[in-house]
Amino acid sequence: MLTYIFRRMIASVLLLLVVSMVVFAIFYLFPRWAGATPETLATRYVGRSATASTVKATAESLGFYDPVWVQYWHWLKAVFVGQTYDMGAEVVNCPAPCLGFSFQSKTPVWPDIVDRAPVTFSLAVGASILWLVAGVATGVLSALRRGTFFDRAAMSVALAGVSLPIFFTGLIGLALFSYKIPIFAPGGSYTPFTQNPASWAYDLLLPWITLAFLFSAQYARLTRAGMLETMNEDYIRTARAKGLVERTVVLKHGLRATLTPILTIFGLDLGLLLGGAVLTEKTFSLNGLGKYTVDAIENQDLPRILGVTLVAAFFIVTSNLVVDLLYAVVDPRVRR
Repeated sequence: MLTYIFRRMIASVLLLLVVSMVVFAIFYLFPRWAGATPETLATRYVGRSATASTVKATAESLGFYDPVWVQYWHWLKAVFVGQTYDMGAEVVNCPAPCLGFSFQSKTPVWPDIVDRAPVTFSLAVGASILWLVAGVATGVLSALRRGTFFDRAAMSVALAGVSLPIFFTGLIGLALFSYKIPIFAPGGSYTPFTQNPASWAYDLLLPWITLAFLFSAQYARLTRAGMLETMNEDYIRTARAKGLVERTVVLKHGLRATLTPILTIFGLDLGLLLGGAVLTEKTFSLNGLGKYTVDAIENQDLPRILGVTLVAAFFIVTSNLVVDLLYAVVDPRVRR
């Protein structure tokens, strides 16, 4: 078991290193291949209204005149030890972990990400619990009651949940249940968990339900298909023949074998959401990483886009690492 965990952790670290190379190539190397000069790359950092002297000083400070491998080394080293940018008229410092420095707002990217992350983290964790419980429970009941009215109704709702985009269901939910019938908090409401846990949950309840409605539909359909296949296996008939109660047969033997693909997509979905639920945050005006990314794209602020990309990649790799470790708990065959 320890060997399995160690191998997965080493593989995750190597994968993060590969991801950093790919991200660096997308933002730095590929534009050079497309004909971009150090000055045009620097313009993406300081904006198009900057003077020629400022653009050149930024290009020199960021090392755009150095070889690519030197740029990558300085860029990767800055994540762990920080970096100082000499702009001529002023010297700015980006402390570790330095995921970039926004020359438009004159602030490091990491503190902004830390400030926005609790909103995205709260949204992702709350919604993931709802969609996992609701989706798996609905899928199990639909499989056990195959062909009944509940099965057809549940799968019809699941089909609607998969088909309807989040910005449609979110706006409908806000119009009906926040403004016309004030049951939930209006858009833009957020209270930190440390200040008032009850208000925190109330403000995020409608975004949770809206986001969970989209994802739980996928989990319900996947769980139903897995349960229908598993419940016809020989070992399920053997368990029933031995006199085990139906609840034990369904939960311990049937559902456990179905959890492997569910864990796979759950790790991917949760990792993507922790990187920034763009549409949900934009729909409900939540000031999280998704909205932060959209604002950075609109302002063409490359360091902020790059920082969020790295954070999103870290969450996805970490989520998949946790899923790999859970595989060994759900299915002992994985340990070998």
